[in-house]
Amino acid sequence: MAAASRPVLRSDMVKKGVERAPHRSLLRALGLTDKEMSQPFVGVVNSYSEIIPGHTHLRQLAEAAKGGVRGAGGTPFEVNVPGVDDGIAMGHIGMRYSLASREVIADGVECMAMAHAFDALVFVTNCDKIVPGMLMAAVRLNLPCIFIAGGPMLAGQWQGRAVDLNTVFEAVGLVSKGDLSEEELGRLEEMACPTCGSCAGMFTANTMNCATEALGLALPGNGTIPAVDAARIRLAKEAGAQVMELLERDLRPRQMVTRDGIWNALAVDTALGGSTNSILHLLAIAHEAGADFPLDMVNEISARTPELCRISPAGSHHVEDLQRAGGIAAVMKEIESVLHTELPTVTGKTVGENIAAAAVCDRTVIRPFAEPYSPRGGLTVLFGSLAPEGAVVKSGAVAPQMMSHRGPARCFDSEAECTQAIMSRHFKEGDVLVLRYEGPRGGPGMPEMLSPTSMISGMGMDDKVALITDGRFSGATRGASIGHVSPEAAAGGPIAALRDGDEVSIDIANQRLDIALSQEEIEARLAALPPFQPKIDTGYLKRYAQYVTSASRGAVFKD
Repeated sequence: MAAASRPVLRSDMVKKGVERAPHRSLLRALGLTDKEMSQPFVGVVNSYSEIIPGHTHLRQLAEAAKGGVRGAGGTPFEVNVPGVDDGIAMGHIGMRYSLASREVIADGVECMAMAHAFDALVFVTNCDKIVPGMLMAAVRLNLPCIFIAGGPMLAGQWQGRAVDLNTVFEAVGLVSKGDLSEEELGRLEEMACPTCGSCAGMFTANTMNCATEALGLALPGNGTIPAVDAARIRLAKEAGAQVMELLERDLRPRQMVTRDGIWNALAVDTALGGSTNSILHLLAIAHEAGADFPLDMVNEISARTPELCRISPAGSHHVEDLQRAGGIAAVMKEIESVLHTELPTVTGKTVGENIAAAAVCDRTVIRPFAEPYSPRGGLTVLFGSLAPEGAVVKSGAVAPQMMSHRGPARCFDSEAECTQAIMSRHFKEGDVLVLRYEGPRGGPGMPEMLSPTSMISGMGMDDKVALITDGRFSGATRGASIGHVSPEAAAGGPIAALRDGDEVSIDIANQRLDIALSQEEIEARLAALPPFQPKIDTGYLKRYAQYVTSASRGAVFKD
């Protein structure tokens, strides 16, 4: 970037003028040369961690991105944010910190970027809450920025088939059923996660990385190039260089993350049959961007966007297969008629220009628009007397016989209670397991619950029972698992009024979730309940529960 033509830089406030001599002295202590001091300052926000397999290799990608920044005339500074590994946090108190960490990440990026007057940002990310937390920060700050993900893990091989982390979770159900020995489980455990990277299926991490590409905030390939592929390093270098072009052109996130941009991301998500968590996160990102995006618009998108892919957990393919089939660009090309193609992207081209030459290379992975797995997209929002503000289900991973179901409720007030009942097989075919007081406020933290759903699937019961919760499910969940029920039990939602034996009606095709109770009976039962008592009354989770809003609003903090 030529100094004579460059725009006024934010970083000038820490390096220009006599009064900034102390600031420059500290910058020189970092080893900066006069040339580096004169160039734009680019924050490289790295979520590297030794506890997350999807992030353990991010140092290498951050170095590649910094090389790209330097080569294009910028001065990079690497800073860090925390991250929670959802798989390791699953099933204990740690999971209550997962969604809650999204706000910490967004706030942390804001603190670092504003305090150090960065001119532009490169986000080096990969997994579940880290990607949306960074996306929220990106649109909040609205600085020129670009994303580079760590990429998906390769699938493992076990007993002649491709496996992933979800296979291990489901195998726990097989062991409890007596269909798999603990020794076989141990061998699977060693084979399921063979490389670094985000877990190999279309779970939340990969869903969000694909959504970031669809939003236009990442270069093509961001969502699908495997973590161990050299192309991932090249992409990081290109991303670092491209952020300098974005700075020169003054292209900012809010030009891409509009109502139409969120539409595009969710259209791609429904075509992929991605994680239900993407709805929660994209609503939060839309909120930060000031883009009005009502929850019921998801159903309009699903009605217009066919489900073209069946990637684990919905099918046998993995993200590496999607990459070989043409990646997200090929999916977008297939659903081009549904997309807003005029929007700008970080490539400097529009969405339409980016996908103009894209083509599907494997029709077993990406089906034609006219020959989909389902004419309706893979995500559905349900409304009704049990969920007046909405609930979400990965409809593309629901067995056909469970798309419409009536059954008696079996109510549990904690994940541990529900999991124990499943392990002991204290339920019957046709039951609707209701897991409540696990929402954003009630959890607190709206924990993901992969263990109960995986055990049900492992037992071969995911086409015979349903599970409904005001918490949320992992992107690896399949079956009639309905989450994000709003209002949640802790906020006095109808789910708190349910009792064992009450009839629950699920009608996914018609987007309904109801209970066979009159409104008067629901209100009377709710009025008779004792006041909600928080499960945790100290530290960050106490503050989180006080300020978090409903899942139907993205579980963002109150304004």
